[in-house]
Formats: sequence, structure tokens, C-alpha cells
Amino acid sequence: MKLADKTALVTGGASGIGKATVIELARSGAAVICLDVNASKGAELIKEAAATNFTLEFEAVDLADPQSVRGCVVAVLKRHPRIDILVNAAGWNDIQPFMENPPDYMDRVIAVNLGGMLHLTQALLPAIIASGKGKIVNVASDAGRVGSSGETTYAAAKGGVIAFTKSLAREVARHSINVNCVCPGPTDTPMLQSRPEKLKEAFLRAIPFHRFAKPQEIADAILFFASPRSDYITGQVLSVSGGLTFAG
Repeated sequence: MKLADKTALVTGGASGIGKATVIELARSGAAVICLDVNASKGAELIKEAAATNFTLEFEAVDLADPQSVRGCVVAVLKRHPRIDILVNAAGWNDIQPFMENPPDYMDRVIAVNLGGMLHLTQALLPAIIASGKGKIVNVASDAGRVGSSGETTYAAAKGGVIAFTKSLAREVARHSINVNCVCPGPTDTPMLQSRPEKLKEAFLRAIPFHRFAKPQEIADAILFFASPRSDYITGQVLSVSGGLTFAG
């Protein structure tokens, strides 16, 4: 897929699915702006890109802080007044029973996974509209489609991402902007590797392919929605879970 002359912004782009997406967009010719809370990983990514011909920038942002989000957007738009592709890929949670969720944990899960996306997308919409034809790809989770024990607050936030995707798609269609959503199942990322072994084994038994997704495989779905191949698709939710959730 060729995305030359396109400017893409990816949140959570310093590791996992976000990093794989940054690399694929850059490989396809886009100029990519990576946003992440982890500045050290962002610096590592810039060093990796320096060994290639990829056009890549990094900007630190805390999606749980609306002021940080909107300040970051101001800084980005000074350099890139037009944004063609927005990928909201950042996510964060822990595994614990809902009854044990501390209030500050619930607040941060919702802020990182949903609130930050709302603030960032709203602030960037004028620049996306200015491009004349934009793509917004939101990364939710199959937890938001069908639920997930031990991830109730996270599932609630990701369910909100799915609803946000569908509603925004209706609002911005008149501007020729496509808004779609990718819902990964268990994926081999640093977040998954931090989970207990028993939980990972249970996932593997439940997935028909009996393996975790590779970040690259989720990035491929994101790239499809970010490319001209999806020009007549909007408001859709695509599960990439190895068959873990056939329905829902």
C-alpha cells in the first residue's frame, strides 16, 4: 500500500501494536508522528528509524491528562497543519476483579483508553478535515465487544471506543472522513507478557489458532483501514482475534 505524501499520527506508537503500526505506515511512505507517554521508548524508536529512510517524529503525551493532550496537538499542528491519518492505538489496563478496582485505577483506565482519544480526536479534527479526505482508525479490544472477566473497566472503556467510532463516522462522513475500529484479541505485546502464565495458557487454549496474534497482524488490519482500499468503508468494527470471538 502506498501512502506517500500522507501524514499519519499514531498514539501508543512506541511499543506493541502501536509501534508495529508506526513502522508499517512509515514503510508505506507516510510521514509518521508517534505519540506515547514513554519518552525513552520513543527515543529508541527514533534511533531505529534513523537507520532507515522512514520519516518519523516523536512527541511525548499523557493521554490521561487533557491539558497534555491538547498541548501536544498544538505542538504537532505547528509543524503539520494537515493530518491525513489518525490511529488511536494507545491502551492500558491491569487484570483484577472489578470489585477490587480502586477508584483512581478506574479513572485512569477510562482516561487513557477513552477520554484521551476523545480529546485528541476532537482537537485534530480540523486538521483532518483540512486534508480533504481523512482516515481515523480506533483500536478498541474484543473485551469491548464481548466482555472479559477481570477487565470490566477496560471493557467498558473499549466498548465506548466502539460506540465513539460508529457515532463519529456518521458525523464526519460529509467531510469524506472514514472512521473504523480494529478490535484485537490477545496479542503478543509487553502488556500481554506481563500477565500471569495461567492466564496466557487459558487464552491459548481458547484461541482456535492456538497462538497469540503478532503486533504486525493487528497493524495489517489498521493499515487496511488507513489506506485507499477502505475508501467505501466506515463505521465498521473488525475483530482480529484468531477466531477467539466468532460472535458478539
